[in-house]
Order: sequence, then C-alpha cells, then structure tokens
Amino acid sequence: MAVVRSNVRIASDVYILEAEGHFAGEMGQFYMLRGWDDYPLLSRPISIHDKTEDGIRFLYRVAGYGTEKLSRLKAGDPVGLEGPFGNGFPQIEGRVALVGGGMGTAPLYYAAKRLASADAYLGFSAEAFGVEPFREAAQAVTVNVGGYIVDDFRPDGYAAVFTCGPLPMMRALAAKLDGSGIPLYVSLEKRMACGVGACLVCSCATKSGNRKVCADGPVFRAEEVELNDDFNIH
Repeated sequence: MAVVRSNVRIASDVYILEAEGHFAGEMGQFYMLRGWDDYPLLSRPISIHDKTEDGIRFLYRVAGYGTEKLSRLKAGDPVGLEGPFGNGFPQIEGRVALVGGGMGTAPLYYAAKRLASADAYLGFSAEAFGVEPFREAAQAVTVNVGGYIVDDFRPDGYAAVFTCGPLPMMRALAAKLDGSGIPLYVSLEKRMACGVGACLVCSCATKSGNRKVCADGPVFRAEEVELNDDFNIH
C-alpha cells in the first residue's frame, strides 16, 4: 500500500496521480492500481507515466467506476499499487520517434525521459493535455489536435518507433513504416484481472498464436501482433 502525494485533474476527466515512495519500473511497464477495499473486484492496469527517486506518476482518464474512484483520492489517502508488470520498451541507441494518440501518450513520457534522443508526435481528438513535460524531455515535439498525427510523422532518420494509442492510428503507422526497415514497437492494452498472466483474460492474437498482453506485452513488435484484434487501447 502506498500513499497519494497528489491527484490532479489536467483536462476533462484526465488526471495525474502521484504516489510517494521508491518504485521499480521500466518505460512501457504498468502497475495494477486500487483505491478501494471491495467493489469493483478488479484493480486497474495503468502504465507508468513518470518515475522519480521518491515517487511514481500515472496518467489516466475516468472511464468507469474504478477510475472514477481513483479520481476521488486525495493527498494522504492510501492507494494499492502492485507491479511493475509486463515487458516494456527496449533501450534503443539512436533517434527514436514516440507516436502517441490521446491516452496513448501516457507511457511515452517516461520513455522520452529515458531515451538519449527522442522526438514526440502527440495526437489528440479535441483537447491536448500533458504536452509541456514532453517539450522538456524530448528533442522535438509535434502536436496535432483534431487531425491525424501519423500525417505529421516522417520516418527518415529514426532507429525505432514506439507507439501507443487508438488502433487505427497504430495500423496507419505500421503501414507508413512498411518496407522501411525501421522497427515499430506497439504498446497494447486489454482488460486484465491479475496482471501476471494467470487468468488469460488479456489474451491477444499474434502471428505465433495467442499471447498475454500483461505478461508477454504490453509492448510487442508490430509485426508480431494482429492489429485487427479487439484491443482496448489507451
């Protein structure tokens, strides 16, 4: 059990929750969060947005009863944190493009901090949020509100591309990189019960058969997964 340091609303139904303490975790990994004792039964999987020496931050949107209860937490309240879980983004030498859509920007900020050279491409349907920290962490930041961020992306010169966001955006990005030889790493999200691969709730289709988003992912090479699967993306 951890203690909430802050829980700040930064946009419509979008919050950043920070917990105090020393936490492990790599870019792209996630924690199971719980701000209640009984109902709902399941904790909520939320990716690491940022991590410091004495705290960890999670960017989340209120999308149901569980996240609505998380949004009620105040400084000093207890919050359950289990993790870190999953396989995150690899450490890449050279320039990396971070392409995020909406809540898919959540795991990319910590990646921007951890990578030596990263450019961020951030797309939002209506309201941009959490952009300023990227301007400090990334080499360059491109923001698109109301359009298609993939249209602004040029793959030349990148050693790899990390992405998280709506499935159509990630499919379009994969198509744009097809034949370029640049590896694309996608961060996927599905409903989870345990976070450790025991319950099989988050099974997803890959070229080599079904795999588990929580334990085998959430980060996969794009060519491994069937991007037509019914994912619940950030």
